[in-house]
Parts: sequence; C-alpha cells; structure tokens
Amino acid sequence: MRAHRLFSGFDLRDWLLANDPALSRFRMASRVTLTIVISFAILFVIHLFAVPLPTASYGLGIVLSIEGGVAVRDKGNSRQLITRLLGCLASLAVVAIAAALEDHRVLTDLVFLVVICLAASARVFGPRGFAIGMFAFTSYFMGAYFHPDIGELPLIAVGPVVSVLTGHVVRAMLLPDNWRRDLLRSLESVRGRVNQILFKLAALASDGQVNEHDRQELRQLEDRLKEVVLMAESFIPRPAGGVFDKGEDPAAELAIRLFDLHLAAESAIVLSQQSLPDFALVHAVIEGKQGSLAQQDDTSSDPAAETRRALFWLGDARRHLVETIAQAQMTAFAGVEPADDEPTAAAIDFSFANPLIKSALQITLAAALAMSFGLMLSRERWFWAVLASFLVFTNTNSRGDTAMKALQRSLGTLFGIVVGLGLATLLTGHDAIAIPVAVVCIFLAFYFLQISYATMTFFVSIVLCLVYGMTGALTVDLLALRIEETLIGTLAGTAVAFLVFPARTRGALDAALQKWFDALDALLSAILDGKPRYELISLSQTLDGAYRDVTVAARPLGSAWSVVTRPGRIRQTLAIFLSGTYWARIVASSYGEGLSDADREKVRAALAAARTRLSAVAPRGSECFFV
Repeated sequence: MRAHRLFSGFDLRDWLLANDPALSRFRMASRVTLTIVISFAILFVIHLFAVPLPTASYGLGIVLSIEGGVAVRDKGNSRQLITRLLGCLASLAVVAIAAALEDHRVLTDLVFLVVICLAASARVFGPRGFAIGMFAFTSYFMGAYFHPDIGELPLIAVGPVVSVLTGHVVRAMLLPDNWRRDLLRSLESVRGRVNQILFKLAALASDGQVNEHDRQELRQLEDRLKEVVLMAESFIPRPAGGVFDKGEDPAAELAIRLFDLHLAAESAIVLSQQSLPDFALVHAVIEGKQGSLAQQDDTSSDPAAETRRALFWLGDARRHLVETIAQAQMTAFAGVEPADDEPTAAAIDFSFANPLIKSALQITLAAALAMSFGLMLSRERWFWAVLASFLVFTNTNSRGDTAMKALQRSLGTLFGIVVGLGLATLLTGHDAIAIPVAVVCIFLAFYFLQISYATMTFFVSIVLCLVYGMTGALTVDLLALRIEETLIGTLAGTAVAFLVFPARTRGALDAALQKWFDALDALLSAILDGKPRYELISLSQTLDGAYRDVTVAARPLGSAWSVVTRPGRIRQTLAIFLSGTYWARIVASSYGEGLSDADREKVRAALAAARTRLSAVAPRGSECFFV
C-alpha cells in the first residue's frame, strides 16, 4: 500500500513529459495538422468568394503543408522562411513542367525520374537541400497525379503559396521554437523519468526481490531516461566546437548537473539489481528527505553499501535538478547565453565516395523499377508505387534498415486500409463526423512519426480512405490497387538496396563501432592527460551518443524477421558495450576523488592497459556480434 501511494503522486503532466520530452512530437504534429486545416480553410474561402480553384491547388496545399512541418529543419525563423520560399519556387517549377508535358506521358514519366534523382541528390547541400528536394518530389508527384492544364497554373500556384506562408506563420508565431522553454520541459521530463525509476526501486524494495521481468523493466526505464537526457543536452547552448571554454559557464554547470544525475540514476539501477536498497531509503529519496538519514562514510565494496551510496548520490543529484527547475521557472535560464545559430558549412561532395550520391542513384533506380511494374497494374495510380520506393530510403543507413522500413510501410498500409475502409463505410454521408476524425488521424500520424513508421503509415492510410469516402471515390478495388502498388514500391526499394551499392548492415555497424572505440579511447586519453571535468563530460556525452549509434546500426541484426541472427545474442553483445560506456563515464566522473598518489598511479596503469586492449579489439569490429 505504501508503494502504491508513491505512484499516486505521479501526475498527468509528468506522464506526458515522460513520454514526449519537451512536447516536441506533440508540437510537430500540431504544426502539421494546424497548417493543413488553416491552409485548406483559406483555399476553400478563396474558392467560394473569389475564384474557383482546381483540385491540384488543394492537393499541393496539403502535401506542402506536411513537408513544411516535417522536412524544413533549418535553425532560425529567417532561414526557415528562405527554405520555404525556395521550396515553393521549386514546387511551382516542377508543376509547370508536369503540366507542359501532360500530352507526352512517356516523357513526363522520364522527367519524373530526373526530378527524383535531383531531389535525392539535393541532400548533399544539407537540411535546406533535403527540404527543397522533398518539396520538388512531392509537387511533381501531385502535378503528374492530377494532370493539371497549363492554363490553370496561376490558380494552382495559390495552393503552394498559401501553404508555405501559413506554415511559416504557424511555426514562427503560433507554435514557435523556444530553446529555453524546451530545455525547461525536458528537465521536467528528466525529473519525471527519474521518479519512475525511484518508484520502481521502491516497489522492488517493498517486495524484496528482483526477477527477470523487473530487470527488463529497469533496462527500459534506463533507456527512456537516456533518451530524454540526450534531448535535454541538445537544448543546452554550446560553443561552436561543442566544448565549453570554462567550467564556471552556467551552461557548463547545467550540463555537469545533468550528467551527474544521469550517471547517478544508472548507478542506482545497476547496483540495486545486485543488492536491493532499504525501502525507507528509497522513500526518503523520493520525498527529498534523504538528509534525515545518516549517510555513513563507508568506502567498502560491500554491495549493500554501494547501493546506499548510489541512492544518496541520486538523491543529491535529483535535489539539484529540482532546484535548477525551480530557478529556471523564475528566471528562464537568464544566465545562459543562446548559442550562435549560424549553420556549419557542409562540404559539397558529388563523388561516388559520398553515401548520399549512392543513395540518390539507388532511389532513382528503385523508382524506375516501381514505375515500370506499377504501370503494368494501372496507368493512373502507379504513382503510389513510386512514392513508396522513394520513402523507404528516407533516414535509413543500411539495406537491413531499408528492408525493415519497407515491411513497416506495407503492414501500416494494409492494416490502415482495412480499418479505414470500415470507418469510411460507417461514416458515409456523415462528413461532419468524418472530417474531425480525419483531422485527429492526421495529428496521430505525425505524432507517431518519430516513434513508429508503421503507425504513421497506418493513420495516413485511414485518412486517405476517409477522403475517398467523402469524395465518392472509395471502392474496394481502388484500395486493393493501393496495397498492390505499395507492395511493388517497397519490394523495388528493398531489391535495389540489396543489389545496387548495398550498404551492408555489418558495414554500417563496423563504422558505428569504430566511432565508439575512437570516442572511448579519446575519453580515456583525456582522463590520463588530466583534462578538466567539463571536457571529460563532453567526451562522455560523445561516447554515449556513439553507443546509441551502435544500437541503431545493430537493430536490423536483432529484428524478429531476420532468419540469420539471434536477437538474444545481439542484445547480450549490446549489453557489453553499454557496460563499457557506463563504467568509462563513471571513471570520468570520479577519477581522482579521494585517491592517494599510489592508487592514482594504479588507476593510470589500468587505464593505459585498457587502451592497449582496446586498440587490439577495435579492428575486429562487428565480428564481436557473431562470436
């Protein structure tokens, strides 16, 4: 009962922040949904009271509202506006080309492949190139889909212009970025996730035992804490080089406090599994009253003593976080100076050594295959196949990643159409209900975009079914054709990923592991060189980020659909790298504290020996996952 009362203090706002740090997913989904709704309303008003608009104007307004909310990633409102305007110009240009070539269908199909190649290649120019490329691709897609007349171009242009300007107003004025607000929310989310860990430890202490299910839940809580800590760190303004000039900088002090809290929570989790803490101690930490308990100055290696020290450490770090949050609520981090938003100039490389150029060729070839087989099914709906083949390559690092995304898109489309068909049939003739349901599904689609691609596709498919139902175009044959075209596109993308310039999963994993070994060596070297603590923390964060890249690269190896690997082995190997990351960060945090000269020399000798072993192990790369 006592542990149950502890859980009752966990309020809804903490839960929301714990599941959506800084409310970033909520804000992005709200931006996209609000931009679509406002743009559509403006276009509809123009249609009723000024001049009738062609369907293509509405279609472009909707898809560019989506791209404006998802693809535009520049920092700063002015740079975002420039990107949107350039994207609008690219949109109008490719739609004009599609309209001019409407009577030459074979030629317009070939030009579509050229647009796809250029759009994918534009990613070489960084975030702005990526956004403009997406604007161009989706606009040509809509232009070829709706077959606009060349004389309608001035009216069609209303859609892109309205969506671009509306998107900028929504993002810059209605739902603007604010790093101070986001940092505060992310710190509150960190507090919420630490509370979750403490509540779980309290429950375990009350039960007096830890089973395998409990260990798995603790690992999940640790992963969720790591996720939000990384997000909070991303909002702390840093110098151009990423390393603070001095430890007295308020931003550096905040980064150190966050680092200590993260490490203390990890230590409490690790050590509590070896020796459960007393319930009274965990309760005191939750209540912020651990100071009322006598903290023994015990340096023994007894597991119970180590657990107590970890809990006291976590209690102190949590108290500092609560103080930081309270101060930030009053001052909004007044002492922390904002970072310079000037983008770092990226090297422009159009050679085959650049993975982005190889990816552009893969995307173009996959689109050509999808177009060829899609045309065999339908002369009017093959665009769905091309769309699927293009999107399965987005944000993937290896052929395994691409295969996973293809499977997710296929499953999301299939189940979304099944559910959407039922909803559309049920809501036929009830547009007043169908429209709000479609708006909610749009919001949910983009809320889950960063969590599950399959879930996003599921809700988008429901929206399409509802739109078809409201326009009277909904038929079972049409939906079956969409599933078939989607399968063609995903299969084409997967085949090209495996056969043309294949980025093997092991190759991507080798690269990620090399970054991890380099980051670990740099951290150990800095410890041996006596670098200041704030530099060690920065290197520790680099190591932590490198471990996260390793988990992403290894994900396809541990997927349930893979028939050549065993997920259990992958997780066990990742646990070894996680342990290495954790203990290296512990050393960086506590090296030199309370050590005699003789002990310090022993530690230095151990660190030097560790670097030697690492240099021997690192060249083996991903082999360690298959031993």
